[in-house]
Amino acid sequence: MYRYDAYDTQLVGERVTQFRDQVRRRLDGSLSEDEFRPLRLLNGLYLQLHAYMLRVAIPYGTLSSEQMRMLAHIARRYDKGYGHFTTRQNIQFNWTRLEDAPDILADLAKVEMHAIQTSGNTIRNTTADPFAGVAAEEIEDPRIYCEIIRQWSTLHPEFSFLPRKFKIAVTGAREDRAAVRVHDIGLAIRRDNSGEVGFEVMVGGGQGRTPMIAKTIREFLPKDQLLSYLEAILRVYNLAGRRDNKYKARIKILVHELGAETFHEQVEAEWAQLRDAGPNLQAVEIARIAAFFDPPRYEEVDSASYQAKLFQDRTFADWVRTNVAPHKQDGYAIVSISLKPEGEAPGDATAAQMEAVADFAERYSLQEIRVTHEQNLVLPHVRQPDLYALWQGLRDQELATANIGLISDIIACPGLDYCGLATTRSIPVAQRISRLFANLDRQHDIGELRLKISGCINACGHHHVGHIGILGVDRKGEEYYQITLGGRADENAAIGKIIGPAFSSANIVDAVETLVTVYLERRRDHERFVDTYERVGQTPFKEALYGSR
Repeated sequence: MYRYDAYDTQLVGERVTQFRDQVRRRLDGSLSEDEFRPLRLLNGLYLQLHAYMLRVAIPYGTLSSEQMRMLAHIARRYDKGYGHFTTRQNIQFNWTRLEDAPDILADLAKVEMHAIQTSGNTIRNTTADPFAGVAAEEIEDPRIYCEIIRQWSTLHPEFSFLPRKFKIAVTGAREDRAAVRVHDIGLAIRRDNSGEVGFEVMVGGGQGRTPMIAKTIREFLPKDQLLSYLEAILRVYNLAGRRDNKYKARIKILVHELGAETFHEQVEAEWAQLRDAGPNLQAVEIARIAAFFDPPRYEEVDSASYQAKLFQDRTFADWVRTNVAPHKQDGYAIVSISLKPEGEAPGDATAAQMEAVADFAERYSLQEIRVTHEQNLVLPHVRQPDLYALWQGLRDQELATANIGLISDIIACPGLDYCGLATTRSIPVAQRISRLFANLDRQHDIGELRLKISGCINACGHHHVGHIGILGVDRKGEEYYQITLGGRADENAAIGKIIGPAFSSANIVDAVETLVTVYLERRRDHERFVDTYERVGQTPFKEALYGSR
């Protein structure tokens, strides 16, 4: 993984010192809240319903065991003993005291972490495929380019005050595990007909009040032109994006209003002025960054004992079926750790669990951990013979739920339990659904089903791209939940469609049960929920939900 150089260390250290002084002035009354607000947001500090929330950057979701231990330390010393992993592959601490915030940033700096650009109208944490560097079908490791984008975009003087927040995702595989088509810019590593590696560039995706799928504006961009082309896109957006209405300020609105073709023409015209004089990538610079992500030295592995355990222990085999993915190296596996145990808040991990994951990473995964945009964790380098011992250790920490990709692997925002923008609760609904489908045999029979919940129209729970999406809406102080069906965030990304009137809090879980029942009655062979929905359409689901009304 990338390691800080002297410049990184100085930049982060100076930011800690600067923010410490700003907090001191806020506490002694020298700064009003209105004056302090933009300063704290530059450092990832939000004022939520009950306390300050600090959002810590985890660039492209990659962590060392040392860094995970520091997050555990912060959770235990400064919070209430846990942290919340987010859909931007970051972590949030929801109970931060203002006077502690500078000390937290200082502790983070000790392990090469920070909270810079995790909020505000800037280029946020660039996200990546959590299987980056180890996926068998990958063209190149996308984290190389995420790191290049991070270095280029951090405190970029031209793009520090954009019309609205800006999100970029990169994937290097055909199977999109980074949801690139619902980002402001999505980059997919491709090969052209000559075998040269470059990028498909997609612009204008996003969720929120106006969900949209990104449009491809360049089928193939050479690697060395990446930064100049990104700069051209950002310049067009910075000049033409709406600043008079925050609900229309995202780049997706600009692309929609101009039309993808006109937007593309404007970007190309801007790029024509930049491509020779702009920040183009030299091969030597790509190689310098790529060296940080060189594959580790893998061992030759005898997997006979692993194969035997699969036959001897069915519970272990079920966990392998959902939580273990093929690795590009023979004898190794990619392990997903579910942060969605029955009845708990999705994405939360206790300090003890974080420390345990750090231990497991050192013992079994070459000290490396990944955070997924689906609010889970990944150990990317596990020897197959170690899988059984790892599973036993995870089980002891309540981290071995065999539900990755199943109905209880729910994405949910913090909702009204924490967020000042939310209008309804997300976590209790997720917990109730989790308990209803607690039987893992039943979940495995249902198969892949992506369920996502948002507590308001801002869609932080990604409900628009859930196979089943749930959006909380307020009706005169009563919490109701609207259902969308058919969304997906993969390489065939689609926005779900509203199926009908919203359900009360008391009835929403039964509505989900009804949808699953209809699916099981209608599916063919081993069809996934989303495939059945696409084949039969809304009608049978709608009739089952509303036929008696």
